[in-house]
Amino acid sequence: MYIDLKALFWLCLICVGCWHWWHSLKVKDIALRAAKAYCKDMDVQLLDESIYLRGFWLKRDETGRFRIWRSYLFDFTANGEDRARGRVVLLGYKVTSTQLDPHRI
Repeated sequence: MYIDLKALFWLCLICVGCWHWWHSLKVKDIALRAAKAYCKDMDVQLLDESIYLRGFWLKRDETGRFRIWRSYLFDFTANGEDRARGRVVLLGYKVTSTQLDPHRI
């Protein structure tokens, strides 16, 4: 029994895709917890209990290593009537910034 090079390539590609998907879920969970904590600190309500990926890129961290930079957006409300948008930025597993758009109080 043998595995040809084409089958090995596809197997490796599927494994890398599964690893990336699992890793992305872990990072998204970190971003969601950061958004919840920030909304609680700022006394606003996180809407829909969800965030979504806005963009990603390769960037260097403070040690010079390449990490995946991700930007997640979420919706929140301060008064229960208006929706506003917030943003969580991660570099690897580290939350680098969290901010809220201007909103009514």
